[in-house]
Amino acid sequence: MKLYFNVGYIVKAGENLQLVIGEEGGAAVHIHTMFYAENGLWKCEVDNFSKSISYQYRVVNEKGNVLREEFVPHHLSFPHNYKEFIVFDEWNNKNFPENYLNNKILYNKLHDFVPEKITVLKKHTHLFRIEAPIYNPDWRIVLFGSTASLGNWSYEKVIHLHQTDFGMWETSVEIPENEFIQFKYCIFDTKENRVIDVETGENRFTVANLLSDVLQIVSNHYFRFKGYQMYHDAGVAVPVFSLRSEDGFGVGEFADIKKLADWTKETNLGIIQILPINDTTANYSWTDSYPYAAVSVYALHPQYISLEKLDYSLPKKLVEEYLSEKENLNALDLIDYERMIEGKWKYLTAVFYAEKDKIYKDRNFKKFIKDNEHWLVPYSAFCVLRDKYKTPNFTEWKTHKKYIAGKILQFFTTKNKDYDISMLHAWVQYQLHVQLKDAVDYAHNLGISLKGDLPIGIYRYSVEAWTEPELFGMDFQAGAPPDQFTELGQNWEFPTYNWEAMKADDYRWWKNRFKALEQYFDAMRIDHILGFFRIWRMPVSAVQGILGYFYPAVPIVAEEFKAWQIPFSFDRYCKPFINNQVLWDYFGKDSGKALEFMNRNADGTYIFKEEFDTQRKLVNFFKKKSYGPLEEQLISLCANVLFLTEERNGKTVYHPRFNVYNTESYKHLPELEQKSIYDLYHDYFFRRQDHLWSEKAMEKLPVILNATKMLICGEDLGMVPACVPIVMDELAIIALKVQRMPSENIPFYNPKHANYMNVVTASSHDSSTLRQWWKEDPTLTQKYFNQQLIQYGKAPADLNPHLAEIIMKQHLYNEAMLAIFPIQEFLATDAELTNKKIDNERINNPAVFPHYWRYRMHIKLEDLKKKESFNEKIAFWVKDSGRM
Repeated sequence: MKLYFNVGYIVKAGENLQLVIGEEGGAAVHIHTMFYAENGLWKCEVDNFSKSISYQYRVVNEKGNVLREEFVPHHLSFPHNYKEFIVFDEWNNKNFPENYLNNKILYNKLHDFVPEKITVLKKHTHLFRIEAPIYNPDWRIVLFGSTASLGNWSYEKVIHLHQTDFGMWETSVEIPENEFIQFKYCIFDTKENRVIDVETGENRFTVANLLSDVLQIVSNHYFRFKGYQMYHDAGVAVPVFSLRSEDGFGVGEFADIKKLADWTKETNLGIIQILPINDTTANYSWTDSYPYAAVSVYALHPQYISLEKLDYSLPKKLVEEYLSEKENLNALDLIDYERMIEGKWKYLTAVFYAEKDKIYKDRNFKKFIKDNEHWLVPYSAFCVLRDKYKTPNFTEWKTHKKYIAGKILQFFTTKNKDYDISMLHAWVQYQLHVQLKDAVDYAHNLGISLKGDLPIGIYRYSVEAWTEPELFGMDFQAGAPPDQFTELGQNWEFPTYNWEAMKADDYRWWKNRFKALEQYFDAMRIDHILGFFRIWRMPVSAVQGILGYFYPAVPIVAEEFKAWQIPFSFDRYCKPFINNQVLWDYFGKDSGKALEFMNRNADGTYIFKEEFDTQRKLVNFFKKKSYGPLEEQLISLCANVLFLTEERNGKTVYHPRFNVYNTESYKHLPELEQKSIYDLYHDYFFRRQDHLWSEKAMEKLPVILNATKMLICGEDLGMVPACVPIVMDELAIIALKVQRMPSENIPFYNPKHANYMNVVTASSHDSSTLRQWWKEDPTLTQKYFNQQLIQYGKAPADLNPHLAEIIMKQHLYNEAMLAIFPIQEFLATDAELTNKKIDNERINNPAVFPHYWRYRMHIKLEDLKKKESFNEKIAFWVKDSGRM
């Protein structure tokens, strides 16, 4: 079979185009250098022996270095009755609508879709194909053109295309005319039985085909949709643990998603967004409520299991006790995590041991173990060892400190003394999977999609850190620099990623993770997507995020201090600066007590004693002996440095401490020295890093994103480098816009400025609710009331339902693809449904770590579904704003 490829692309002098033909799921097998014909057209001839082909184009320089490549492969299938094909192609950008809109949400919206077939006859000369994901089931793609065979631009003579796969439209026609062919694609409404719109832009074109035994394939990309034709949706954001129903056990459960989906359908919402749902069980205390510290990136959290929907019933002798405990827990305003999780494990264990003979024979359970063995066996063993040694810190276990696969596999052998307890953990995961899959399938049948949340980090004492420590920087901690949440930055205490090790096996770890998530989710919020560009990391000796620096980064080398005319001194710049004035400013009359931790230098300054010279050493000391308010001040004084050090390739390099100009150390420098350090600081943070960060993101993100059909959204809040929006746009990653967290230097973001590749919201799980925020800063609230809500006079003391409605409508009526609101903000638009206990509605406060994640809806989902006037109001807004 002969294939003649043609593609238009403009390159610079010395650059060439290559055609890379691969196999599904495999590496490139053939690379063909194309030759330049004329008018920007590149050609090459290929012998092919397969009925289908997958390929990509790329640009190389004279040395063969790849300068640019397509991130999304082309796929072609060939009819059997032709042996030669001329392919007219177009470069396929990742940010073409077909590539980000052809996703699992589309599959849900068109869940009754049946692929159509096209018939290619021997007399046909051209096969037209275009990828155009259309979410309206009443719309189809047609084409017309300049020749008589293409209808002479007549709306009455359009050629109908067949949807041969989701978003893929094809038709085969005979064009006998020997003339230049112009054409356009249109949208045809089957209900109105007419063309309702023609794609925008210039006419498309192709050439005549006078060869009787050759089929010309016109492979088009980028259907030029108008704004109203694009997919728009609205959704609700609520953690699963926050759902309240009659069936729950003091916490929301996977089964409750079905009831939430019913309400979502009733209100014309199309998206349910939840927080991470992986198991975070470290010590069975309330600190495990933090959903971003998973002990496994695969295992689901047992708190979400419904005891009433297990494959087997509770032993009769426990039913009365269970019902009493359930009633008490459900009567609480907030989650009592410790009582809830203790109760669930008590009843799960009872059911398992009562029915284990049947469970062990269950074919579906056996299949689940086989299909998930790679993570389920180490996870179950981890749980056994964690509970046995009363800690998830595997470095403190008496056995199996180091993971050895062969030895851990023995936990799943019947002769092993821990076999039953290992199987209990495996069975609980199986039941969780079954219940979540049931809820997901139910939502999908209603046309509702689920949006998950992918934490950027892994827990330091997790299964992954235990089994694959080489993939992580276990000597470091990830976090975030200071922001509006906390002036000391954030230390999540997660290890960082060893990206070089991950790259070595083509990001297998990430691909597997996305594959697991794709079982349940249709869209994914990547938490702190900035971590794929660079991560804020601290040495394990640090406690506060303020002692971090970006990694990777172009550091400051010793020679640069001379170039910037900075009289560098290691002790003055890299160790805490402490003199009598600093002591008084920090400790006042308690300076004498603080001096117990320090030695005096010859020049009258002070230095921390070696046993107290890091924040971690101080924290560990204070666990044994309390010094009250003095503790925080001493820990903060450790951060009174100008530069942080890093050992790289046997040399010491330097990173300016964040907000260095706010340190006492900086204020005690001469003015000229201050200016030089400030200029160097500005160069480091705002000039020298962008190219490196962009390069690192483009190394990994395309490979990872191509492994999934989920719609990807990136949480890009915080200190955002200039390269981030550019890369996100090129890779078609939806950007988050939270009104109160603008990336620009403005008090609040106006959702009317949102573009299509945005998801807009009024608040998030990390912020206060709108009603709380309204009372935090009266001056800012007044400005918001007058300037953003266009209201006159003095702002009311409390956010009333009318104003909450205005805010919601401003977020609905705009160009953004998605508008997703926390459940609390929906309830705020109705006086009857508003939670009177306003402070119970906050989910997380990033300034408090660890924080108790225990918010629970104050109204049952069953009752919410009955609020007809409220539901009709929401449904009208969603429909009227074009989001359904």
